[in-house]
Amino acid sequence: MNTKLHLVFGGELHNLHTKRFKDPDNVEVVGLYSNYQAAYDAWKEASQSNVDNANCRYFIAKLYQLMDEEKSEGPLQEFSS
Repeated sequence: MNTKLHLVFGGELHNLHTKRFKDPDNVEVVGLYSNYQAAYDAWKEASQSNVDNANCRYFIAKLYQLMDEEKSEGPLQEFSS
């Protein structure tokens, strides 16, 4: 089975016009999910739990696109020890 990993993360942004986090060292990692629906459900829950903070935003990153096995080079590099 081909798993497509998704990362849900978020936190407070500088303002609503950027995607720059106010405190990048404290970005909340909600979780890692093996399908979009599970990631979407987690994103929705995290977003709704912070609805009172207008500058708080959550995102879904498609990690499987970074790990595309068809590409010989990419943004991720595997290290072996």
